[in-house]
Amino acid sequence: MAVEPSGLSWGRLPQESPVSSPLQTAESAPVIAAVVSPEERPRLDAASGGWFSLLHRESLPDVVRVVRERAVDAVLLSVRQCRGAPLDQLNHLTRDFPEVPTVALVSQADASGSEVLLQLGASGVRQVVDVSTPAGWQRLRQVLGQPASRDSARLQAPILAALGEVPPDTRLFFEALVQFSPEVVTARDLADRLHVRCTTLMSRFSRAGLPSPKSYLAAVRLLHASLLFERRGLTVADVAYRLEFSSPQSFARHVRSLLGMNTSELRRRFPFGAALDRFVDVMIVPYGRVLRSFHPLGAGGFRPNSSSGGPASWKS
Repeated sequence: MAVEPSGLSWGRLPQESPVSSPLQTAESAPVIAAVVSPEERPRLDAASGGWFSLLHRESLPDVVRVVRERAVDAVLLSVRQCRGAPLDQLNHLTRDFPEVPTVALVSQADASGSEVLLQLGASGVRQVVDVSTPAGWQRLRQVLGQPASRDSARLQAPILAALGEVPPDTRLFFEALVQFSPEVVTARDLADRLHVRCTTLMSRFSRAGLPSPKSYLAAVRLLHASLLFERRGLTVADVAYRLEFSSPQSFARHVRSLLGMNTSELRRRFPFGAALDRFVDVMIVPYGRVLRSFHPLGAGGFRPNSSSGGPASWKS
């Protein structure tokens, strides 16, 4: 079930009032999947306040499951909790999800802990934070609390750069599109997030000669799919469920209807860089002149330009 991302505030736009400045977004706190001992947990919870949010799990297999199922910015493994635990899945975690850093937590120094650290290092763990002193907790906040390079950031920067100078509400539409598209599956849901009537939103895009909000949403969701496919540890089913499809079969039908190919071909033919270039070339560049004076959320209206192209298709 899709939920509003915590820490992200779009404010509320009156449906027909002008937008005087871009709405600001607050970067949501990094999400850390943690396996720590019961004794370490209260200190960790206290240290996380305002820096990162925690998903506590009981074991390494539980953490691997979380990383597969949702966006996680880092994994924290307590050396104390890993003593005697099987670490066979750690190699898969560090190899298949290299974009998710794994950090070892040391809360007390002893010989058995040193042995576990060696095992963690051999399994691909490259960062260690010792919190046996007060300075260690500050270091942990710095390591885990840095803004993560999220998928939305990788998408949003080049898309906004391609848009160039556009009205604030046009910029806001594309920011919302990138932020919400992994969990928003219909144009109506997107319009609800932007506090504008769906029929009004669709009408404005149609009068401008732009691709429909539904087309933009579908295309950006495919960009998110291309990003997720970069991770060798994610299967087609994992990507389908990450993007709120009811089943892998539903995802496959969606890809075929849009691109005329199956999900394996999508993964092979459209790595993220190629998919992003195609999105910009097909969905933004031909409409650059229109977008520079377009107001999708009702800030002053739009004067049609006969030179704008017709509705675009992302199909190759």
